[in-house]
Amino acid sequence: MVKPTHCVALALVRRGTRWLVARRPSALHVGGVWEFPGGQQHPGESARQAALRELYEECGVRANVERVEATVEWEYDDRRVLLTPVVCRWTAGRARPLGNAGCYWVTPARLRELPMPPANAVLVTRVLGAE
Repeated sequence: MVKPTHCVALALVRRGTRWLVARRPSALHVGGVWEFPGGQQHPGESARQAALRELYEECGVRANVERVEATVEWEYDDRRVLLTPVVCRWTAGRARPLGNAGCYWVTPARLRELPMPPANAVLVTRVLGAE
């Protein structure tokens, strides 16, 4: 069976020394865990554009892109995801749960402790290792 592939852009947003995380609604795939805000790229949309759009739609936050990291490929039982991390710096907006079960600014230490989907956990190691 060929698994569907989902191209997802994630906004890894920093505000000072804290990072923005969002909790997945429990009804969704890998529900109830924490992740970086983001979502599927629309046709013709760049990872930068998708990450900033999803960030605003999910959390009401605006940011400036600092860099786009290498894509991470992850396979689940029922799907394959290609995650493109877009590292950003917060510019405006109060984080609020518009498309998720909660969103918060967390310290790097707390970020390392949160339960996350495996692919997001790989990104935590990558981004915190670059600090």
